[in-house]
Amino acid sequence: MHHRHLGRSGLIISEIAYGNWLTHGSQVEADAAVACVRAALETGITTFDTADVYAGTRAEAVLGDALKGERREGLEIFTKVYWPTGPGRNDRGLSRKHIMESIEGSLRRLRTDYVDLYQA
Repeated sequence: MHHRHLGRSGLIISEIAYGNWLTHGSQVEADAAVACVRAALETGITTFDTADVYAGTRAEAVLGDALKGERREGLEIFTKVYWPTGPGRNDRGLSRKHIMESIEGSLRRLRTDYVDLYQA
């Protein structure tokens, strides 16, 4: 797997990123999702992209479970914020309140202390 710099950020990521928008937490079973993540890791993919809104937050949880036990420093985890994650008037958008609540939820579901890229 080839790696490249992400812009001028200094972060080096795999040329192919693993995304789980249409699959984890909705269209495939958790064990199949874990097998897909394991296969991605075996091919050298180190960059994983998800979002709090995917599958009603379940995609992040499935990815967090699938990456459990991996060396965190060897991975790049990206997630996103903006779209509604609940019925409340502050459960969407880019207010400080929503961003802070969303990142806390994302970190908990992903089973990590930080994300490498937080996209709005």
